[in-house]
Amino acid sequence: MPHQTAILQGSTSPDATALWLVQPGTAELREESLPPLAADDTSCVEVKTLYSAISRGTEALVFHGRVPESEHQRMRAPFQQGEFPAPVKYGYSNVGTVINGPDALINQTVFCLFPHQDHYQVPVSAVQILPESTPASRAVLAANMETAINGVWDASPLPGERVSVVGAGVVGALVAYLCQRIIGTDVQLIDINPARQALADSLGVRFSMPEQAVNDQDLVIHASGHTDGLATALTLAGREARIIEMSWFGEGNVSVPLGGAFHSRRLTLRASQVGQLPPHQQPRWDYARRLQFALRLLEDPRLDALISGETPFARLPEQAPALLAANSQVLCQRIVY
Repeated sequence: MPHQTAILQGSTSPDATALWLVQPGTAELREESLPPLAADDTSCVEVKTLYSAISRGTEALVFHGRVPESEHQRMRAPFQQGEFPAPVKYGYSNVGTVINGPDALINQTVFCLFPHQDHYQVPVSAVQILPESTPASRAVLAANMETAINGVWDASPLPGERVSVVGAGVVGALVAYLCQRIIGTDVQLIDINPARQALADSLGVRFSMPEQAVNDQDLVIHASGHTDGLATALTLAGREARIIEMSWFGEGNVSVPLGGAFHSRRLTLRASQVGQLPPHQQPRWDYARRLQFALRLLEDPRLDALISGETPFARLPEQAPALLAANSQVLCQRIVY
């Protein structure tokens, strides 16, 4: 990890540079000013970013201006600025070093649901200290891991169940990885891209192309983001099986094939979304506990297989269109500051 020098409390904070989506498909870096933190202010921290991350999914929909107007408020990121579709500063996976704030946090490496920006200030409650066993370079996967955890909670896989996960993107791969760790489960990760075989092998999960997948499954989790993937999920489900829909399609219309054996098999199709904890977890869990759990799970070096590559922050505006293109094979792209 690069050495970080703490700024003395009460000193002048550096200007910040942030990525803004100025119009759908076009981003630029903009300068921002940060006010100095008072020497006696223990409620806020200033963070110097080490890494952020772009993963395909919600950020791609935001980048291409495909957030439905009905979801503009519900889909706001915690520290978003601007409004959909643009101009907007968006993102939710930032790892950095605390350079100003309470003494106990100075020089600590933290995760925050903050956009792509090289310096920022947030309340102390918004940052989570990384476990010693989780490196900063891998902690950028924390938001994706939270989504996967929530999906597994919603799906409630049981020991010994036959489980299929359709879609070997970052979230789908993480869901399969988590389900595989439940004793006795038989998990298959399904994708139309044969190159995802290597990812599945790295995570210790069995891989299958759709036409080769085993059907009559107890549980099917769909995370491909494509209607064809949802159709595949429906065909794999056995009688009385649960199908968990983790894809978010934005403003597009989705064709769901509910003919065929959907009714005769008495299938259940249920949505999962990371923004709300499942009801059965709410009495004991909150968002901070879930994030702590996600960061602990990221201690496994095998999860580095989900990082497709690195992009310098200064080059992010020019590379973002390719990283977030519909035909991109990027999993999680780490942004280096």
